[in-house]
Amino acid sequence: MGEVMLVVSDTSPVTALLQIGQAALLPTLFDRVLIPPAVKDELLRFHAEIPEYLTVRAIQDQQSVESLSRNLDRGEAEAIVLAEESHADYFLIDEKIGRALAEKRGLRVVGLLGVLLMAKKTGHIHSIGRIIDELESRAGFFVSDAVKQIVLAAAGEEQ
Repeated sequence: MGEVMLVVSDTSPVTALLQIGQAALLPTLFDRVLIPPAVKDELLRFHAEIPEYLTVRAIQDQQSVESLSRNLDRGEAEAIVLAEESHADYFLIDEKIGRALAEKRGLRVVGLLGVLLMAKKTGHIHSIGRIIDELESRAGFFVSDAVKQIVLAAAGEEQ
């Protein structure tokens, strides 16, 4: 049996997956998906319910959350601290500032496109290109052409 893979997610990757009907992707790749209370609140602002596989876990170190909240929104700040406290294998976030701060704090950061690459490599999805198109058209997700080419090449889907 392999190791249990734990990911802590920020709001936007889950929202984007929900908007394109791909929310079930996360539990196929990770054994546990944790979110902090602020992310749960943000998700429930946009969605009637959140996927059952999301486990809400409270933050212990509120001081770190307050300090990070000077530069990030509450959900991002709580998610970074939760990733640290739970010793997450991955921290799922797409926002640039949050990613940079998380990396500086030693977290193993992955974005939504990185998750799609994992899903492609493990045979859970057939076409990253199609999902990126859906993310852009239905979820308002922005991917630069340069990044798109890199991801498609890594997935063996050069255009």
